[in-house]
Order: sequence, then C-alpha cells, then structure tokens
Amino acid sequence: MSFKVAFIGAGSLVFARTLFTDIMSVPEFHNIEVAFTDINEDNLEKTRALCQRDLDANGIPVKIFATTDRREAFRDARYIVNCVRIGGLEAFETDIEIPLKYGVDQCVGDTLCTGGIMYGQRVIAEMLNFCKDIREVAEPGAIMLNYSNPNAMATWACNKYGGVKTIGLCHGEIHGEMQIAEVLGIPREELDIICAGINHQTWYISVKHHGEDMIPKLLEGFENHEKFREEEKVRIDMLKRFGYYSTESNGHLSEYVAWYRKRPDEIKDWINLDNWINGETGGYLRVTREERNWFETDYPRILKEEPKKLDGSERGKEHCSYIIESLETGRMYRGHFNMMNEGCITNLPYESVVEVPCYVDGNGISVPKVGDLPLGCAAVCSQSIWVQKLAVEAAVHGDVKLLKQAAMMDPLTGAVCNPPEIWQMIDEMLVAQEKWLPQYTEAIKEAKENLAKGDLIPTKDYHGAARLREKTPEEVAAEHEARKITV
Repeated sequence: MSFKVAFIGAGSLVFARTLFTDIMSVPEFHNIEVAFTDINEDNLEKTRALCQRDLDANGIPVKIFATTDRREAFRDARYIVNCVRIGGLEAFETDIEIPLKYGVDQCVGDTLCTGGIMYGQRVIAEMLNFCKDIREVAEPGAIMLNYSNPNAMATWACNKYGGVKTIGLCHGEIHGEMQIAEVLGIPREELDIICAGINHQTWYISVKHHGEDMIPKLLEGFENHEKFREEEKVRIDMLKRFGYYSTESNGHLSEYVAWYRKRPDEIKDWINLDNWINGETGGYLRVTREERNWFETDYPRILKEEPKKLDGSERGKEHCSYIIESLETGRMYRGHFNMMNEGCITNLPYESVVEVPCYVDGNGISVPKVGDLPLGCAAVCSQSIWVQKLAVEAAVHGDVKLLKQAAMMDPLTGAVCNPPEIWQMIDEMLVAQEKWLPQYTEAIKEAKENLAKGDLIPTKDYHGAARLREKTPEEVAAEHEARKITV
C-alpha cells in the first residue's frame, strides 16, 4: 500500500511525533511516503531526526522527506495533517496579554474569546494559502486533517473558501468519555456515548449502559468524585444547570461563556490551580513556553531516550491515524469529528461546523443525522457559532467591522468590556499582530491612527486573577521524568 502523507507544522515535536507514531503503527503503512514541513528549519530537523530514528529502530524502510518548502511537501500527497500555530508564541502572547489590560482573563485563548478570534484571523489567512497549494500540487481530492485552533473557524474557512475537504480533529471528547466512565464506575468500552455540539462545546447527549440511560446519574457521580469536584467546577455547574456534561476542560469552558471569568474576585471560586487546564490565567501560554524552553535545552537527552515502538503498543487515541487507516484499508472506525453541519444537528445553523459522531470505512466518511440538541445546549452553541461566523467572514475578507462585531458578540468579552473598549482593544491587537494579518493592511493603518490620537480609554495594569510562575527547563524535565516513572 502506497500513498503520501504530509505533516505541516512538523516542528512541533511532541504532537507531530505522536501523530506520526500513530500512523506508522498501522502495519499496512510501512511503505508510504512521508513529508514533514515547517518554517522553523531547526525544529523541523530535530523532529525529522527523532522520527527517522524511530523508523530505523523498528526496521521500517520509510524515509522522511523534510523541507521548508511546503509545496514540495504537499506534492502528490493524499493526506495533509495540519498542526501549525501561526504567529507562534510571539503572537500567542498578545492574544493573552492585551485582553488582560481590558479585564478579559483567559485560560487558553485559542478557540473563542478575544484571543481565539484574533488567532482565527492569523490561521485562516495562512490556511487558505495552504489550500491553494494543496489544490495545485497535491493528489486530486486530497484531504486535510486539521488540528490547528480555532478548529471550527479554520475548518469552516477551508471547506467554504479553500476548496479542500477539511476535517477538524480534537481529543477533548475522548478525555470526557474517560471521566464519565470513571464517575459511573463502568469500563469505557461498555458505554454507548453520543456526543454532539461544536468544537470545545460538545455535549454528551446520550450515555447508555446496556440500554440504560446513565445521564441522570452523572451529576451525583461528578459531585461525589474527590478529584473532579475540585477540578471541574465549571463543567459540573453547567451540568447542573443545562442537564448535560460538556466535553471541554474546566479552563477552556470557563472562557467560552459569560458567567465564570467576568469578575476577578470570583474567578478562583470556579477554577483549580493543580493543573493549568483547570483554569489558570494564561495557563496554556505558560506551559507552551515551558515546553519550548525544555525542548530547546533538553533535546540531546531526548535523543538518547529509547526509540518509539511502532508495533501498535504506543499508538494513541487521536483520530487522525484511525481515519486514514479506515479510508485505506476499509476497517470501520467511529469517532467524533468536526464537519460542516448541513443539517446534521437540526437546531444549529445549516452553515456551521459541528462536532458529531462519524463513521469511516473504505467508502468514505459518513455523518449520521443527530437531530435537535437539547434546547439549552443548542442556545450555548448558537451564540458561539455566530461569533465564529463573524470571525471567519472577517478573516477571509479582511473586514474589520465584522471582526469587532465578533468580539462584541463573544460572551466573555461582551460581559467584561463595553463597545468603545472592544473597538480600542481590537485596534491594539491588529497593530501588535500586523505581520501575520496581510488581509488587514488598511484597517491596521487606521488602527495606528486611532491609537496615535492620544485620547485613549485607560487600561489596567492587570496580569490575571490566577497566574502561576513559569517553570525552568530543569523543572519541566523533572516533571517529564516523573510521568515516565508513574506510567
């Protein structure tokens, strides 16, 4: 069996290597072509070297082609696996730090809220360039498997405007399934779970065990769970008030709705600082910086570790490899993917990206009709979808008015800021991110003029309600070692 897979953003060592390990764990794929591409030549080579060493140690004859020329990487590819972060840490820092000056306290800032909206402007602009290259040089009908956030916005833009079939993939729903199994005390494989909604706001609308409805038991299960009742306060409160558990982590979910992060003195009531994902201010930015610094200083030691086993024993749960395996071998796979709605969830907009159960086999990807979401769940999703739609259209057309309207409609941003503050904040972010926003040349010129007038709304010297110290590379290395011992 021979076909080509291209990884874009392959310099992301941990994630790219994880996805690569999963794909090469399929025995039929030991003769495929693999290309890695990234704009960071040093990181690209480091990842290539590690993955090639894994292949060689397992006796797999694949040779990885690594290049900074993405068109060459895409040439004749059947699958393009995308995991880029446009703007890197430099842009990510402005997604977090500028909104904080206006009181918008985010944990992650990569999906919704002010940071997610601006991240979408950068990602969509560049991913449409990817799509152009894919159309021109990849195998006809090539599929992009997208892991980049904001996932729904990027997937929407590529399908509607990019001319490339794009499937958005995320692992949030997998983690939530394991939590549900744990609080019920039932093995995951015995549960029949249907999850539906939008990326990072998907709801477990059906949980059954041998035909018995388990949803009425979830609230008590989570409230009595010693660990989750401390770590998942937002998710448990949403479960209590809406009747269904949400896929996304406490920190993610807290910034997608209006209620949990709008008052600085109340934020700590809803989050937990044992792990960044439970709601720490700028938590994902902190750990991303830590991992970057660890990777740069610890790479020689990483290179001395035992190679990955590509016999299936280290294959993870990410959907990517299973989709490719099913399409190529015909083995059926069921997973939750981000797809264009087109009537799958009947009480969400027809033109939107939804995360729903899908089936994959040799005939392609099938999307069964879910029907209506519970009304409260649909209402939460609908508000976010309109933010996404405004942000997508703004990014594609460089429409600054739509961009500012998206920020106004965002639940948390709108709960914290008034319209003049939002206008000024977006002007400031446009100027700070100028080099990644080619579609906003005129708007950025106007934003600079607005900011130069001097009659500005005062901002706060605010660094967040729950900020933690950044760890040293040595501390991060020690944590990695501790996790290995635990496993």
